[in-house]
Amino acid sequence: MTRIGVAGAGLIGRQHIAAIDRTPNVTLSAVLDPSVSEMEWPRARDLAELARVSDGIILAVPNALHAPMAKELIGAGCPMLIEKPLAGTAAEGADLVACAGDVPILVGHHRRHNPLVAKAKEIIDSGVLGALTAVHGQCWLPKPDHYYEADWRQGAGAGPLFINLIHDVDVLMHLCGPIASVQAFESNAVRGAEAEEVSVAILRFANGALGTVNLSDVSLGPWSWELTAGENPAYPKTDQSSYLIGGTHGSLSLPNLTVWSQKAGPDWWAPMDQTRHPLPLSDPLSAQISHFSDVIAGRAAPLVSAADGLRAVQVIEAIKHAAQTGTSIDIH
Repeated sequence: MTRIGVAGAGLIGRQHIAAIDRTPNVTLSAVLDPSVSEMEWPRARDLAELARVSDGIILAVPNALHAPMAKELIGAGCPMLIEKPLAGTAAEGADLVACAGDVPILVGHHRRHNPLVAKAKEIIDSGVLGALTAVHGQCWLPKPDHYYEADWRQGAGAGPLFINLIHDVDVLMHLCGPIASVQAFESNAVRGAEAEEVSVAILRFANGALGTVNLSDVSLGPWSWELTAGENPAYPKTDQSSYLIGGTHGSLSLPNLTVWSQKAGPDWWAPMDQTRHPLPLSDPLSAQISHFSDVIAGRAAPLVSAADGLRAVQVIEAIKHAAQTGTSIDIH
């Protein structure tokens, strides 16, 4: 039985605790959070105690605490699952990657544990789409006012770029390759807080494909992974798509896994064929916990490594910088 501790019992921390509870062969060792009582879960007094009673730890604390707490766990040789983002800044993330050594770090981009993403990767790698040319990701996820009652969610670095779009960026790079440069605009005209509310970016992938991402948590609409993939029952599922990936021979929409192609194409006069690859709904958070247990035991390497997590932070940071400066930002 793998003992997993959780630091942070907020919205995502409690989801991880619930996932531990429904995942075989793992158990919750303790929770580190000032709001937690022994009546609710076993409580650790500090991070060092949490590490002593755990085989691995999930860091689900606010973004700014990821790097300092992760470095303490690296010093203790404790495997960890760091909820995204890997760190609050790319510089902190690079420092973590450099000092991690042999300590396993899994980054909490849980969508990678969804069979929908694995199947999409298989379709793209098969070559059926041809050379990738154009990519689009959309995340319109309207958040209620009470979500922003926590002051930290209104600050710089706590808006939907780091909370939501970083997941989409990670998936799109997993499917389509590294992003080499970005241009962007953003707005915070509705709430007026430091955190962005709308962000639109142009992406240049290293393989030559161009892409766009359109993010908003103040636009009411059904186009986001959360509302289309059905992986979290807390969100009402729609029948729309959130990702479109186009190539010289075909295109793919996600998460409905529909491939569009032509027998004698490309030809704008010819009819298109539509092939659907349906998959049952899955529980990627539970799959991530099971994988984390394997990582702790040395049976698997992290599916989403610290280097992967760093790359996603670098892209999000570049999008933010591009929007603030009006310039194109290269990502190295």
